Amino acid sequence: MPVARTVIPDGDVILLVSGESTAARAAAHAQDDDVTAVIEITDVAPVSVPHRIRGRAWLAGWLTPVRGDDRAGCAALLAERHPVGELLGLGESLDAPADLLQGGGRPAWMMLRLEVGEITVDDLWGAEHVDPEDLAAAEPDPVSPHEAELLQHLYSSHGDRIGELCGLLGDRGVRGMTAVPLALDRVGLRVRFTGGASGSSFDARFDFPEPVADICGLRRAMRALFSAASH
Repeated sequence: MPVARTVIPDGDVILLVSGESTAARAAAHAQDDDVTAVIEITDVAPVSVPHRIRGRAWLAGWLTPVRGDDRAGCAALLAERHPVGELLGLGESLDAPADLLQGGGRPAWMMLRLEVGEITVDDLWGAEHVDPEDLAAAEPDPVSPHEAELLQHLYSSHGDRIGELCGLLGDRGVRGMTAVPLALDRVGLRVRFTGGASGSSFDARFDFPEPVADICGLRRAMRALFSAASH
Protein backbone atom coordinates (compact mmCIF):
# COMPACT_ATOMS: atom_id res chain seq x y z
CA MET A 1 0.00 0.00 0.00
CA PRO A 2 1.38 3.45 -0.86
CA VAL A 3 1.87 5.80 2.07
CA ALA A 4 0.72 8.72 -0.10
CA ARG A 5 -0.29 9.37 -3.68
CA THR A 6 -1.07 12.35 -5.86
CA VAL A 7 -1.83 13.15 -9.48
CA ILE A 8 0.60 15.46 -11.26
CA PRO A 9 -0.44 17.92 -14.00
CA ASP A 10 0.21 15.50 -16.88
CA GLY A 11 -2.15 12.92 -15.34
CA ASP A 12 0.44 10.47 -14.03
CA VAL A 13 0.02 9.18 -10.48
CA ILE A 14 2.95 9.56 -8.07
CA LEU A 15 3.15 6.98 -5.28
CA LEU A 16 5.28 6.98 -2.15
CA VAL A 17 6.01 3.36 -1.18
CA SER A 18 8.32 1.46 1.11
CA GLY A 19 11.68 0.66 -0.47
CA GLU A 20 11.14 -2.94 0.68
CA SER A 21 7.83 -3.31 -1.16
CA THR A 22 7.36 -5.60 -4.14
CA ALA A 23 6.39 -2.61 -6.27
CA ALA A 24 9.58 -0.72 -5.41
CA ARG A 25 11.83 -3.72 -6.09
CA ALA A 26 10.13 -4.48 -9.40
CA ALA A 27 10.16 -0.86 -10.59
CA ALA A 28 13.81 -0.36 -9.61
CA HIS A 29 14.83 -2.95 -12.21
CA ALA A 30 12.25 -1.99 -14.82
CA GLN A 31 13.20 -0.98 -18.32
CA ASP A 32 10.80 1.67 -19.64
CA ASP A 33 7.33 0.07 -19.63
CA ASP A 34 8.30 -3.43 -18.47
CA VAL A 35 6.21 -3.33 -15.28
CA THR A 36 2.44 -3.02 -15.58
CA ALA A 37 0.34 -2.24 -12.52
CA VAL A 38 -3.23 -1.53 -11.48
CA ILE A 39 -4.27 0.76 -8.62
CA GLU A 40 -7.66 -0.08 -7.12
CA ILE A 41 -9.26 2.71 -5.11
CA THR A 42 -12.30 2.03 -2.92
CA ASP A 43 -14.42 4.98 -1.78
CA VAL A 44 -16.19 4.21 1.51
CA ALA A 45 -18.76 6.56 3.02
CA PRO A 46 -17.47 8.08 6.27
CA VAL A 47 -20.85 7.64 7.99
CA SER A 48 -22.68 4.53 9.12
CA VAL A 49 -25.10 3.58 6.35
CA PRO A 50 -26.08 0.34 4.60
CA HIS A 51 -23.97 -0.38 1.52
CA ARG A 52 -21.19 2.05 2.50
CA ILE A 53 -19.02 1.56 -0.59
CA ARG A 54 -19.77 4.57 -2.77
CA GLY A 55 -17.57 3.53 -5.66
CA ARG A 56 -14.41 1.93 -6.98
CA ALA A 57 -11.86 3.04 -9.53
CA TRP A 58 -9.15 1.12 -11.35
CA LEU A 59 -6.15 2.91 -12.88
CA ALA A 60 -3.97 0.68 -15.07
CA GLY A 61 -0.63 1.62 -16.58
CA TRP A 62 3.15 1.32 -16.42
CA LEU A 63 5.20 1.67 -13.26
CA THR A 64 8.68 3.25 -13.09
CA PRO A 65 10.74 5.04 -10.44
CA VAL A 66 10.65 8.85 -10.48
CA ARG A 67 14.07 9.83 -11.75
CA GLY A 68 16.26 12.82 -12.48
CA ASP A 69 14.94 16.36 -12.48
CA ASP A 70 11.36 15.18 -11.88
CA ARG A 71 12.15 14.07 -8.35
CA ALA A 72 12.18 17.51 -6.72
CA GLY A 73 8.87 18.62 -8.23
CA CYS A 74 7.08 15.37 -7.40
CA ALA A 75 8.46 15.36 -3.85
CA ALA A 76 7.26 18.94 -3.37
CA LEU A 77 3.74 18.02 -4.53
CA LEU A 78 3.60 15.04 -2.18
CA ALA A 79 4.83 17.17 0.73
CA GLU A 80 2.23 19.86 -0.03
CA ARG A 81 -0.73 17.53 -0.39
CA HIS A 82 0.30 14.80 2.07
CA PRO A 83 2.57 15.98 4.93
CA VAL A 84 3.89 12.48 5.56
CA GLY A 85 6.89 13.18 7.81
CA GLU A 86 5.12 12.58 11.12
CA LEU A 87 3.14 9.71 9.64
CA LEU A 88 6.33 7.87 8.73
CA GLY A 89 8.05 8.76 11.97
CA LEU A 90 10.85 10.38 10.01
CA GLY A 91 10.79 13.70 11.83
CA GLU A 92 10.66 15.70 8.62
CA SER A 93 8.38 16.20 5.62
CA LEU A 94 9.27 14.74 2.26
CA ASP A 95 10.23 18.15 0.89
CA ALA A 96 13.87 17.43 0.01
CA PRO A 97 14.92 17.18 -3.64
CA ALA A 98 15.58 13.47 -3.27
CA ASP A 99 12.76 11.03 -3.86
CA LEU A 100 13.83 8.62 -1.15
CA LEU A 101 15.37 8.52 2.29
CA GLN A 102 18.23 6.12 2.78
CA GLY A 103 18.27 3.41 5.40
CA GLY A 104 20.98 0.78 5.69
CA GLY A 105 22.12 1.18 2.09
CA ARG A 106 18.66 0.45 0.68
CA PRO A 107 16.03 3.11 -0.02
CA ALA A 108 13.66 3.37 2.94
CA TRP A 109 11.02 5.09 0.79
CA MET A 110 10.73 5.41 -2.96
CA MET A 111 8.60 7.51 -5.29
CA LEU A 112 7.07 5.63 -8.21
CA ARG A 113 5.26 6.96 -11.26
CA LEU A 114 2.23 5.22 -12.74
CA GLU A 115 1.80 6.34 -16.35
CA VAL A 116 -1.95 5.87 -16.65
CA GLY A 117 -3.21 4.14 -19.77
CA GLU A 118 -6.73 3.09 -18.79
CA ILE A 119 -9.24 4.16 -16.12
CA THR A 120 -12.51 2.50 -15.10
CA VAL A 121 -14.91 3.96 -12.54
CA ASP A 122 -17.93 2.27 -10.95
CA ASP A 123 -19.69 4.65 -8.55
CA LEU A 124 -23.05 6.12 -7.54
CA TRP A 125 -23.54 7.45 -11.07
CA GLY A 126 -22.82 4.15 -12.84
CA ALA A 127 -19.87 2.39 -14.47
CA GLU A 128 -17.81 3.85 -17.30
CA HIS A 129 -14.35 4.27 -18.76
CA VAL A 130 -12.56 7.58 -18.22
CA ASP A 131 -10.07 9.04 -20.68
CA PRO A 132 -6.66 9.58 -19.01
CA GLU A 133 -6.62 13.05 -20.60
CA ASP A 134 -9.78 13.89 -18.66
CA LEU A 135 -8.03 12.88 -15.44
CA ALA A 136 -5.13 15.18 -16.29
CA ALA A 137 -7.51 18.07 -17.02
CA ALA A 138 -9.71 17.58 -13.94
CA GLU A 139 -9.61 20.14 -11.13
CA PRO A 140 -9.67 18.92 -7.49
CA ASP A 141 -13.03 19.38 -5.80
CA PRO A 142 -12.57 22.07 -3.08
CA VAL A 143 -14.96 20.19 -0.78
CA SER A 144 -13.10 16.86 -0.98
CA PRO A 145 -10.50 17.49 1.79
CA HIS A 146 -13.30 18.37 4.23
CA GLU A 147 -16.01 15.95 3.10
CA ALA A 148 -15.56 13.22 5.72
CA GLU A 149 -15.56 15.66 8.63
CA LEU A 150 -18.55 17.60 7.27
CA LEU A 151 -20.64 14.47 6.62
CA GLN A 152 -19.93 13.15 10.12
CA HIS A 153 -20.90 16.52 11.59
CA LEU A 154 -24.15 16.63 9.61
CA TYR A 155 -24.94 13.06 10.61
CA SER A 156 -24.25 13.48 14.33
CA SER A 157 -25.43 17.05 14.94
CA HIS A 158 -27.93 17.94 12.23
CA GLY A 159 -29.83 14.74 11.53
CA ASP A 160 -33.13 16.58 11.92
CA ARG A 161 -32.17 19.08 9.23
CA ILE A 162 -31.14 16.27 6.88
CA GLY A 163 -34.50 14.61 7.50
CA GLU A 164 -36.29 17.83 6.54
CA LEU A 165 -34.87 17.53 3.04
CA CYS A 166 -37.53 14.92 2.32
CA GLY A 167 -39.87 17.89 1.88
CA LEU A 168 -38.09 18.65 -1.39
CA LEU A 169 -38.88 15.22 -2.86
CA GLY A 170 -42.49 15.92 -3.70
CA ASP A 171 -44.75 12.85 -3.72
CA ARG A 172 -41.97 10.31 -3.32
CA GLY A 173 -42.74 8.29 -0.19
CA VAL A 174 -40.25 8.71 2.63
CA ARG A 175 -42.59 8.25 5.61
CA GLY A 176 -40.78 6.45 8.42
CA MET A 177 -37.46 6.41 6.59
CA THR A 178 -34.10 7.46 8.03
CA ALA A 179 -32.10 10.11 6.18
CA VAL A 180 -28.29 9.82 6.20
CA PRO A 181 -25.93 12.21 4.37
CA LEU A 182 -23.92 10.01 2.01
CA ALA A 183 -21.80 12.27 -0.20
CA LEU A 184 -20.94 15.95 -0.49
CA ASP A 185 -19.15 17.82 -3.26
CA ARG A 186 -19.07 21.25 -4.86
CA VAL A 187 -22.32 20.71 -6.76
CA GLY A 188 -24.57 19.19 -4.11
CA LEU A 189 -25.45 16.77 -1.31
CA ARG A 190 -26.49 13.16 -1.72
CA VAL A 191 -28.71 11.62 0.99
CA ARG A 192 -29.62 7.96 1.47
CA PHE A 193 -33.11 7.23 2.74
CA THR A 194 -33.40 3.80 4.38
CA GLY A 195 -36.00 1.77 6.25
CA GLY A 196 -39.67 2.56 6.13
CA ALA A 197 -42.53 0.09 5.80
CA SER A 198 -40.97 -1.75 2.86
CA GLY A 199 -37.44 -1.78 4.25
CA SER A 200 -36.16 -0.38 0.97
CA SER A 201 -33.66 2.40 0.39
CA PHE A 202 -32.88 4.98 -2.25
CA ASP A 203 -30.55 7.93 -2.81
CA ALA A 204 -31.65 11.49 -3.50
CA ARG A 205 -29.41 14.21 -4.89
CA PHE A 206 -29.93 17.81 -3.78
CA ASP A 207 -28.08 20.16 -6.10
CA PHE A 208 -26.81 23.58 -5.08
CA PRO A 209 -27.90 26.60 -7.17
CA GLU A 210 -24.33 26.78 -8.48
CA PRO A 211 -21.05 24.96 -7.79
CA VAL A 212 -19.27 26.20 -4.68
CA ALA A 213 -15.66 27.38 -4.80
CA ASP A 214 -14.73 27.14 -1.12
CA ILE A 215 -16.01 26.31 2.35
CA CYS A 216 -17.63 29.74 2.76
CA GLY A 217 -19.61 29.13 -0.41
CA LEU A 218 -20.53 25.67 0.85
CA ARG A 219 -21.95 27.09 4.08
CA ARG A 220 -24.12 29.51 2.10
CA ALA A 221 -25.30 26.73 -0.20
CA MET A 222 -26.18 24.44 2.71
CA ARG A 223 -28.11 27.21 4.48
CA ALA A 224 -30.06 27.87 1.28
CA LEU A 225 -30.79 24.15 0.91
CA PHE A 226 -32.06 23.79 4.47
CA SER A 227 -34.08 26.98 4.17
CA ALA A 228 -35.80 25.70 1.04
CA ALA A 229 -36.60 22.40 2.80
CA SER A 230 -38.11 24.14 5.85
CA HIS A 231 -40.50 26.10 3.65
